[in-house]
Amino acid sequence: MSREKALETIMEHIKPVETAELIPIERSVNRVLARDLVAAMDIPPFDRAAMDGYAVKAEDTYGASEFSPKTLKLVGVLRAGESTSREIKNGECIRIATGCPIPPGADAVVMAEFTEEDGESVSIYKAVHPLENISLRGEDIKKGEVIIREGEILTPAKIGVFAALGIRKAPVYRKPRVAIIPTGVEVQDLGLKLSGGQVYDVNSYTLASLLLENGASVTRAPIIPDSYEALRAALYRYIDHDLIVFSGGSSVGERDMLADIIEEDGKLLFHGVQIKPGKPTLFGTVRGKPVLGMPGYPASCLSNAYVFLIPIIRKMARLPPKKPTTVKAKMAKRIVSASGREQFLTVRVVDGKAYPAFKKSGDITSLSKADGYVILPVNLDVIDEGEEVTVTLFE
Repeated sequence: MSREKALETIMEHIKPVETAELIPIERSVNRVLARDLVAAMDIPPFDRAAMDGYAVKAEDTYGASEFSPKTLKLVGVLRAGESTSREIKNGECIRIATGCPIPPGADAVVMAEFTEEDGESVSIYKAVHPLENISLRGEDIKKGEVIIREGEILTPAKIGVFAALGIRKAPVYRKPRVAIIPTGVEVQDLGLKLSGGQVYDVNSYTLASLLLENGASVTRAPIIPDSYEALRAALYRYIDHDLIVFSGGSSVGERDMLADIIEEDGKLLFHGVQIKPGKPTLFGTVRGKPVLGMPGYPASCLSNAYVFLIPIIRKMARLPPKKPTTVKAKMAKRIVSASGREQFLTVRVVDGKAYPAFKKSGDITSLSKADGYVILPVNLDVIDEGEEVTVTLFE
């Protein structure tokens, strides 16, 4: 099956998470809002000063200039957080800080830089018109207005809107729960001693990092042996998750049992993709839950995760598809493509040249040093040195 058809098949069986949860707003950044945010109050909740200065009746300032100032009696001071019920009369003013409620009777604020105060009176050197330097009640947000729509991703600025409305918790869609199940007697967990022929578990950590980065909640299962009973038991142990990912156990060979289990208990939708690295990838559903079998070799596994796993989890998490960033480069050496398979060639980009970074499917360092990949189509045999290619960047 082609990569495009495999991804299309997968996405047809992936559904966005429906359930929501209420979480503190300080933990809601990059989460997806589960219902419209409707303002329960006006913002600002009162007419307030937009500048430091003096609250006045605008008509008292008409004709004021640098050479012919108007003089008003100072009858009070409002510092930040203070208010007054005293009504300003003609010929009076109150010194006011930015954000303070406008006193009764005042209809404008003269900026402090256009005034001079002597303790009992204030000279006004510039006239103001009614409502000048005043933020009106509801000017920013009106009560009953939909401020943030369901489905929007919460940014720091949007979280600030919740705070401005006095709301401590945000309703967001819960994160998709993903179980990662590493398999193979040759795989050992970190911190334990390796015995003959064993390697440390790389895949569950790289996959977990990628999933967390793209909005998932991750459960890393203990490493299980490639036996029918162990694979089947692990599948049902984590069947309550939204997605189950097996790493290893999906290659065609003696230990090829995961495909059989999915076929027996659910629906195997494909086993094998015309792609290098990552040919043995499989996908199916059991009890309506998507199950993805990833290659065991670290470089193959992580390469396929960029192709298949990121689109899956972002759809589940209701996040927009990740838009790839591409750059043009000249191939630094002649490349012979894999026969009959689309190839993802990992490369480093240095001074406009693309240097192949891929070594073998088991080498994770090839990806750690790569900037991105070049897609070599099925029908392409050779890319010559100096030929222009499109590099899709990992970050």
